[in-house]
Amino acid sequence: MTRLSVEMLAADAVEPISSAGHAQLGIAVLAGIAVIVLLITKFKLHAFLALTIGSLALGAFAGAPLDKAILSFTGGLGSTVAGVGVLIALGAILGKLLADSGGADQIVDTILAKAGGRAMPWAMVLIASVIGLPLFFEVGIVLLIPVVLMVAKRGNYSLMRIGVPALAGLSVMHGLIPPHPGPLVAIDAVKANLGVTLALGVLVAIPTVIIAGPVFSKYAARWVDVQAPDRMIPARASEDLDRRPGFGATLFTMLLPVVLMLAKALVDIVVDDPAHMVQRVFDVIGSPLIALLAAVIVGMFTLGRAAGFTRERLSTTVEKSLAPIAGILLIVGAGGGFKQTLIDCGVGQMILDISKDWSIPALLLAWLIAVAIRLATGSATVATISAAGLVAPLAADMSTTHASLLVLAIGAGSLFFSHVNDAGFWLVKEYFGLNVGQTIKTWSVMETIISVVAGGLVLLLSLVI
Repeated sequence: MTRLSVEMLAADAVEPISSAGHAQLGIAVLAGIAVIVLLITKFKLHAFLALTIGSLALGAFAGAPLDKAILSFTGGLGSTVAGVGVLIALGAILGKLLADSGGADQIVDTILAKAGGRAMPWAMVLIASVIGLPLFFEVGIVLLIPVVLMVAKRGNYSLMRIGVPALAGLSVMHGLIPPHPGPLVAIDAVKANLGVTLALGVLVAIPTVIIAGPVFSKYAARWVDVQAPDRMIPARASEDLDRRPGFGATLFTMLLPVVLMLAKALVDIVVDDPAHMVQRVFDVIGSPLIALLAAVIVGMFTLGRAAGFTRERLSTTVEKSLAPIAGILLIVGAGGGFKQTLIDCGVGQMILDISKDWSIPALLLAWLIAVAIRLATGSATVATISAAGLVAPLAADMSTTHASLLVLAIGAGSLFFSHVNDAGFWLVKEYFGLNVGQTIKTWSVMETIISVVAGGLVLLLSLVI
């Protein structure tokens, strides 16, 4: 999924299904989430089934007709899979090519040789931040997962010590830094200056990612001491190969989708004319689908052929890459279905209605509204769009810098405490082989740290600039 495209597609998928009162709707949300958590933790039901049942329970508690609740769930599931499914599949193929050709081994061996010991979490957060700058969160995950898992396994590191910094780098970029879709939507809504927002976003992002990444990972590794799941770690392929791709070719292949998407973002900013031929071309080649597809095709030559793979071996590699992601796709899709059911029940509008009469500073109000919508719907983008629309009139009398800080406050709030109604929660859980409790102790707490630290830094900046 691109969080913007999927969540906006899902938002338009069906009509609202309920006109329940705020009290009933609030109870329905809590009940629906409780059903999911209980089914998974107590009855050990598969997350896909638990999310499906929880979504229907939510609709029933909200007083929605069952057929409408089903339509909302299937619409959200379909929209999520439509966006994330192909990207995860392409990412899995690229990851398998990296692994089977020995390219991932080359990357891991080089990283371990250059940045061992205490420097490794810092190296991972730097790599993730650079890769995550132009990439959507989920695309960054599927590109980094093979590297994260193999570094943890080969270097005998706790998975959380390596994985949390990588996730923090990706998440901070997604929530705070243009050209990611959330910040861009907020910039447009409040008429902020993109360049100023980018500069202030980087200023806020650096300490935020340090605290939520390398620093927090020390504690996360103590709370959840797990090793990289064997089912997601390919064997060390290079031991059976006569040769493997060089470090430069492997790095080029991994960064190709990053470069293409970054080029699109830069062209969008510089040209800023949808009818211009250059922008139209880069809108195509810089889309996540085409960028990852290009990396897969190039990887067949720079990785597969470089390792001596025949056409039959390449075909087998692609085929074997897809089987392990079936469960992940279903769970992530069901998470999207639950999120859409929440939205169509009117949860987002309920939060907006309740917050209209709050009398607090604009930056804090923006953060709190985004937090409330994020908690209720699980959607960072819905939280960003809704909060930006609500507080946009307040930006009319703000300075250029404070308008940009308003954007960052919204972005920070939209990342608060990802839990079972967020498809990203299930993506991290499945890739890292965690249970629900472990995912909350690591991923959910990390997201909360990002939100609180970034929000606090925004408020501090507002006092001095």
